[in-house]
Amino acid sequence: MTDFATETETHRHELRVHCYRLLGSFDEAEDLVQETLLRAWRGRGTYDGHAGLRAWLYRIATNARLDHLAAHPRELPVLDLPTAGGSDLAPRPDVAVPWLQPVPDDVLGEVVARETVELAFLAAIQHLSPRRRAAVVLRDVLGWSARETAAALETTPASINTAVLQGRASLKEHLPQRRTEWSSDGSDEELAVVRYMAALVDHDEEAFASLLREDVRCSHAPGAGGHVGAEPTWYAGRETVLEGWAPALRGPDAVAFHVLATRANGLPALATYVRLDGAFRAFGLNVLRIAWGNVAEVTTFAPAVFELFDFPQTLPLD
Repeated sequence: MTDFATETETHRHELRVHCYRLLGSFDEAEDLVQETLLRAWRGRGTYDGHAGLRAWLYRIATNARLDHLAAHPRELPVLDLPTAGGSDLAPRPDVAVPWLQPVPDDVLGEVVARETVELAFLAAIQHLSPRRRAAVVLRDVLGWSARETAAALETTPASINTAVLQGRASLKEHLPQRRTEWSSDGSDEELAVVRYMAALVDHDEEAFASLLREDVRCSHAPGAGGHVGAEPTWYAGRETVLEGWAPALRGPDAVAFHVLATRANGLPALATYVRLDGAFRAFGLNVLRIAWGNVAEVTTFAPAVFELFDFPQTLPLD
């Protein structure tokens, strides 16, 4: 029994990533892994070893997630997305999924394919029904066969094939049209992040403007950067972004920034603090997408996610 518990524990990390893909919330994923391991222990007498322990645990985790969502149903907010300029240029607010959480790269691990944990994918897959979402992840992310997936979800291979085809079509609608073209050399990405940090701290509007793509998109989760309320906000276009940032960079309302670099979901990220009441206080986590040396997208999450990155809510001034 000790060997069984030890062996199942070795799969904890990959199960947590799997549950995170399915749920979009890292906090919920951790709870679900605990439930998975508990179910595995209770049902250890039913494990015959033929399917392999890893596949058996994935099956338990997937069905635990389906049970969780059945007991705690949730709906995405209905958003009136603008269509002017084409869907690829319109804002794509990942933060429109209220429960979506960014996660540090070092927590996800180097072996995880970035495209399967990037915020765009995690947000898009939340639009699928729970069972269709499970089918797509098991087939397209884990590489299971239709027969293996059908056995895990207690249905037929034909049903799985249909669910996966429908799921892929839905993902195509919710993912950015030119997603595969988003690319950046590592050195270009690093330089762009350094310049972005310096522009904020130095209040350099010209440098800030030079970093932004003309079609740059920004999204704010509720509570991020002072955006308090139940609804997320988003906007697109360099001039719009510059207009929104101008009060913070110049004039009587300009604020002092302190920025710490990190990475989230395979992308560079910045923990941003503002000077207030004798300290630097958490303002928001900015996840950046760099395309060919310029900032193509900024997704900002509320300071509550700082805990996942081991960043404090306040920093001393010196």
